Amino acid sequence: MAKEKLNLKYPLVVEGKYDKIRLSGIVESPIITLGGFSTFNSKEKLTELTAFGKSGGLIILTDSDKAGNFIRGKLKGLLSGIDLINVFTPKVYGRDSRRNHNSREGILGIESLDSDMLYNLLKPLEGEISKNNYLTKQKAYTDGICGNSNSSLLRKRLCSHLSLPEGISASTLIEYINNFVTEQEYTILLGKIKENST
Repeated sequence: MAKEKLNLKYPLVVEGKYDKIRLSGIVESPIITLGGFSTFNSKEKLTELTAFGKSGGLIILTDSDKAGNFIRGKLKGLLSGIDLINVFTPKVYGRDSRRNHNSREGILGIESLDSDMLYNLLKPLEGEISKNNYLTKQKAYTDGICGNSNSSLLRKRLCSHLSLPEGISASTLIEYINNFVTEQEYTILLGKIKENST
């Protein structure tokens, strides 16, 4: 039995048309394509993103490679004032079906990922998003996620446990934790990581 399409709280932003085709069978919500790095110099595209974001925010789903992380960072700078919800896919290595060769990092793009995986990643964002703000910048500093000599290593281990790209910024990691990890889960995970590193 086919799953009912997800009606996400916010519009979904993806990299290209093949990603949109892939996800159009999974979500009912608007899907916006970026169409490459030229987007960042396109007044029309930025206006479109801003208009869609006025509903409350945008859900960002890019590939889990360096280019995907770059895109997330650029959007955050260009769309200040709009709540950007980052969704990260696990790194799955292989060759995209429409390519004759592997990508530069050998990681599958959104268009080639399993439908159930994508569905389950986006399912928590259906309807009202219950966003937490327990992990403030001050708490992150106290917990050692940023501002300390070992912060980079701690973030790397957190990203590994949460199946996130290692190169994301501290602020993006904090945002992700507030959106997808309960305070109790975070406390337990952080404790385990620190215990195993001593």
